[in-house]
Amino acid sequence: MKNCCNDPVTGFYRDGYCRTGQNDTGRHVICAEMTQGFLEFTFAMGNDLMTARPELHFPGLKPGDKWCLCALRWKEALAAGMAPPVFLESTHVKALDYVTMDQLRANTVKDSGGEPG
Repeated sequence: MKNCCNDPVTGFYRDGYCRTGQNDTGRHVICAEMTQGFLEFTFAMGNDLMTARPELHFPGLKPGDKWCLCALRWKEALAAGMAPPVFLESTHVKALDYVTMDQLRANTVKDSGGEPG
């Protein structure tokens, strides 16, 4: 699996990778490029990813940033037509527990080929 992003540093473990483990109840396994539409969608669903939270070492996100998303939130956004594009090679294979490969491929960033790691 390839690194998703180090600026801002993403991942449940804040190591740049969309890895998961027992403590990651949200399964932050889908590497996606933020869009304004998705940021507004997730805000409306109660998760403000735009506002910086320094106390949580969270910089706030803007369109174009890459971020490890919770699989179920991405799936909700997909159903609403608001799913941000994904980077397959930086998406953890556990994403397939929640969404299909066809769904991921249909929403892949151009030049992102490969399979989830």
